[in-house]
Amino acid sequence: MLITLSGLPGSGTTTAARLVCHDLDLDHVTAGMIFRNLAVERNMTLEEFSKYAEEHPEVDWELDRRMANRAKDGEVVLEGRLTAWMMEREGIDALKVWLTAPEEVRAERVAQREGLTKDQALEANRTREESERKRYEDIYEIDLTDLSVYNLQIDTHKHDPDEVSDQIVETADEVFDIPDDVLADGGDEDEE
Repeated sequence: MLITLSGLPGSGTTTAARLVCHDLDLDHVTAGMIFRNLAVERNMTLEEFSKYAEEHPEVDWELDRRMANRAKDGEVVLEGRLTAWMMEREGIDALKVWLTAPEEVRAERVAQREGLTKDQALEANRTREESERKRYEDIYEIDLTDLSVYNLQIDTHKHDPDEVSDQIVETADEVFDIPDDVLADGGDEDEE
């Protein structure tokens, strides 16, 4: 079983991934954490590292390599903006999910998570999104506004996190025919 979760900053991908991983007893691998770690290693902010990555495609290639290698083992939720596209290009079967929310809502979420004001988060999101949009077009010829590769799209502003997770798990069951004992356990076999 392989599920990709993608969305713009603040769309709720990490929250959804954690819940889905718990419910289906899957590993969670995130491109964002790898990217953040690379920025920290270079003593850069996310905005600075995003600009750096625009001129250094090896940053994205390294992320791709790690994510594709992990995908081949399955039993994982891969979280990242390009994970669905990477699986498509690699010919790896996956349930591909896109999460969305209005820009203002996403900025509020990022502000709360990062300890910023809403205006700071809004500006940081816009800067990051523009940097990524440019990078993904230049390096991969991918238009992030093209959602045609996704099997499922969910507006996380209209649904609470549990509802989002339930929709993903239900769709995963339709795609992968998950055994009843996995669905019944919800990944909690250690808690009995």
